[in-house]
Amino acid sequence: MRLTTEMLVTGRLVAMAFIILHTLFPLYWALVTSFRHGTTLFSTALFTFPDLENYRKVLGGPELWRETFNSVLCAGSVTLLSLLLGIPAAYALGQMSFPGRRLVLGLLLLCSMLPQIAILSGLFELISAMGLYDHVESIIFADLFFALPFTIWLLTGFFRDLPPELDDAAKLDGCSLMRRIFSIHLPLVWPGIAATGLLNIMTCWNEFLFALTFTLNDSARTLPVGIGLISAPGRFELPFGTIMAASLLATLPPILLVLFFQNRIASGLTAGAVK
Repeated sequence: MRLTTEMLVTGRLVAMAFIILHTLFPLYWALVTSFRHGTTLFSTALFTFPDLENYRKVLGGPELWRETFNSVLCAGSVTLLSLLLGIPAAYALGQMSFPGRRLVLGLLLLCSMLPQIAILSGLFELISAMGLYDHVESIIFADLFFALPFTIWLLTGFFRDLPPELDDAAKLDGCSLMRRIFSIHLPLVWPGIAATGLLNIMTCWNEFLFALTFTLNDSARTLPVGIGLISAPGRFELPFGTIMAASLLATLPPILLVLFFQNRIASGLTAGAVK
C-alpha cells in the first residue's frame, strides 16, 4: 500500500513537532523553574506566575559578573590564540606537500578526539609546575590543548579547497609567504575562520572539567563552575530556581551569538572557501 502525499506530509510534521518539543521543552521548563522558589519548585504545573526573586538574587551579587568576565576572557583568549597559531599551520597542511603531512593530520584528529579526563592528571602536574594553578591562565592553557588541534584540522580543509593556481600566480608576482596568506588566502577562507572561531567560543564558554579542576578561589571561576557550585542558605533548601535563573542568563550570550552569525556559521561549514 502506497503512502499518500497527505500521510507523508503529516508524518513529517509530527516528526518535526516532536524534535522541536524535545529540544525546546527543557529550556522552557528551566524558564518556568527560574520563576519559582520554596515549595513551588515541586509543582508540576506547566505555567507559573513570573517571580523575579531568583533573578534579583543572581544579578544582585558580584559573583555572576565576575564569572562572566572570566568566561569571556577565557573564550576570547583561547579563540584568538588558536586562530593566530592555527591559521599558519592550516595553510602549511592545506597548501604545501611535505613528508609526514598525513601523519600530522592524523595526530591532530587524534588529539581532538581525546577525552578531557585522559590528559587531566598530566595537565594538572604541568600547570602546577608552571605556577598557573588557581589562575584564569590555567584554563586558557588547558583549553588550547583541544581548541588548537580542532582549529588546525577544520581550517586545513578550507585551505586545501583553494586552487593552487592562486598561490602560483602570487609567487610569480613576487608576493612573500605572509603577504600571500593575509592578502589572498585569508579573505577567501574568512567564512571558515569565522565559523571556527565561533565554535571555539561556544566550546570554551561551556567548558567545565578543566575550569573546575584548575581553579579553587572564587576570583578565577568561570560561569559553568560558578553555577554548579550554587548552594542554598538552608540545609534542606533546594536552590534549583537560582541555578535555573543563572543558567538561562549564561545561555543568552551563546544563543545571541549564534543567531547573529548563523548565516556565517552555515556558509563556513557547508560552502567552504572556493568551489
